[in-house]
Amino acid sequence: MKLDDLVAAIRAAHGSHTPLRIRGGGSKDFYGGMLAGEVLDVAGYRGIVAYEPTELYLTARCGTPLAEIEATLAECGQRLAFEPPGFFGATLGGCVAAGLSGPGRQQAGAVRDFVLGVKLVDGTGQVLDFGGQVMKNVAGYDVSRLLAGSLGTLGVLAEVTLKVLPKPVAERTLVFGLDAAEAVARLNQWGGRPLPISASFWHDGQLWLRLSGAGAAVEAACSELGGRPASVDADNFWHAVREQRHPAYAGGVLWRLAVPTATPVLPLAGLRAIEWGGALRWYGEEAETARAAAAAAGGHATLYRAPESLRCRVDAFAPLSPALLALHRRLKKSFDPLGILNPGRLYAEF
Repeated sequence: MKLDDLVAAIRAAHGSHTPLRIRGGGSKDFYGGMLAGEVLDVAGYRGIVAYEPTELYLTARCGTPLAEIEATLAECGQRLAFEPPGFFGATLGGCVAAGLSGPGRQQAGAVRDFVLGVKLVDGTGQVLDFGGQVMKNVAGYDVSRLLAGSLGTLGVLAEVTLKVLPKPVAERTLVFGLDAAEAVARLNQWGGRPLPISASFWHDGQLWLRLSGAGAAVEAACSELGGRPASVDADNFWHAVREQRHPAYAGGVLWRLAVPTATPVLPLAGLRAIEWGGALRWYGEEAETARAAAAAAGGHATLYRAPESLRCRVDAFAPLSPALLALHRRLKKSFDPLGILNPGRLYAEF
């Protein structure tokens, strides 16, 4: 597949007012609103365009499998530090469009923090370039990062340039027996200290803490924090968390709550897991009042996974304020004036 093929398909859809459903690996079909429109398969537009290990950036086409990118980075001792979930076939375009980060988000930052530049095909079939290959190239409105998490509603991410980082020199995992309230308190206490904590995960009375960095710093932190060394293969454990194969994510309905790290344990049933130093909390289907509880705590709740019977009745994402809603409408009108790209995937009218 060539870029011209994507452009031609979108121009034809624009001319005929045909809604399009952008699809790479299909690994995130469960996420967001209901799927609608004629499938635009971008998986064939793949390949790494540029990789400069010494400059810490990589550029690849949207259909490039995430596994291929990570294998290439690993050969040079580098990685995507935000640890995006692969979900059995994820592509680079879907990774950025969904904006999902894994355990490394706690220390390294989110997907959008690593997006340096994009080549976008908008809803009229126009090819647009934003950003560059280094941070200093980003001036004015940072459209590249705006596209992270937009779920393809503003255009097809034909190419993406990401910042990459070296793998840590040393890594250790500690385990603590704590209930949820104790875990949140301890994570916030540690968060205010210069400790090399790169990930945390609480589930069923156990808090897992990953330390990454220079060997001396990791060893000193292990001695200071206590706990016990992980008795299982720590790499496999964190991979299971990243890919959401851990038992905490099992079940039909899953709510994802983003709240301030110091927020006490919410008065909701069905707490499954706590990540990102207390900032990310997962609840099961019992949490019908999750959205109100998250808002009261100064955060927001996403209906992350649910059967179609619930997805068609409840918006996946928290309602927008009037100001943000107006901004979204203007952006959508500018990038996709006829609203043909992934309709309803982000919000009912987008």
